[in-house]
Amino acid sequence: MLVDTCVWSLALRRQDQARISADEKQILAQLREAIEDRRAAIVGPIRQEILSGLRDQSQFRKIEGLLEPFRDEEIKAADYVDAARLFNLCRNRGIQCGPIDILLCAVAIRNRYAIMTYDQSFKRCIEVLQAEGLMQ
Repeated sequence: MLVDTCVWSLALRRQDQARISADEKQILAQLREAIEDRRAAIVGPIRQEILSGLRDQSQFRKIEGLLEPFRDEEIKAADYVDAARLFNLCRNRGIQCGPIDILLCAVAIRNRYAIMTYDQSFKRCIEVLQAEGLMQ
């Protein structure tokens, strides 16, 4: 299962865990389960997004260390081409997808992985690809 930036950020960067919503608690429980089952995976661009913008070097090192055990799924040259094709498919259906989101979809499709996210615009991209029978 590929885990999106928003989920990692919720788990690792959110300062006040006491103020999270019921939906966020559920996604954190799902992440915890995926981690315990060793199903949680990441790609390099997601790792970069999570670590970007951390002003405090100690926080950067802490989060970098927490992410270290998670394997990076390989991104192949063909994934970029597939991502462009998927982007065009979604755009033709009226859905705009971000470049990293759609790259994550290409990697997930190639590996037959699900994607864990709670980003609503990203979910719309995934729904289009599921409707086309491309994603699980």
